Amino acid sequence: MQDRPTYNELLAAVQRFLETDVVPSLEGPKKFHARVAANLLAIVQRELDSAAAQLQAEWRRLDALLGPEEPPPAAHADVCRRLRQRTVDLCERIRRGDADAGPWRAALLAHVRQTVVDKLAVANPKYLGAELATAVGAADRSVGGEQR
Repeated sequence: MQDRPTYNELLAAVQRFLETDVVPSLEGPKKFHARVAANLLAIVQRELDSAAAQLQAEWRRLDALLGPEEPPPAAHADVCRRLRQRTVDLCERIRRGDADAGPWRAALLAHVRQTVVDKLAVANPKYLGAELATAVGAADRSVGGEQR
């Protein structure tokens, strides 16, 4: 692990530089591209901050839907790969009609909703607006009263 500056501090510094120094001094397509670059840095920071918790929560929801419980792999890349496979398994159950009615359908809809909220909290939290404040697992996504 590195000392300071942390990746959060580095990303925030570059984003601030783009937003306060670069964007105001540009026009046209270059200004737009500088804004896009600043936004991408914010997305990367939100993903780094929330990825572990979101993956763990998604894993637990899939355990409940797919059963039996399965311990997640140790490596991040393996967790991501296995989550994709578990989602494929979930889709197969949906295709078979398991989600057509009943309590499994309600649990599935809650899982899908939360997964989408988690993804939007990273990609575009402003889109969620007030929804983010009440979303499960979203309580720690703000810093200093502002959404990241």
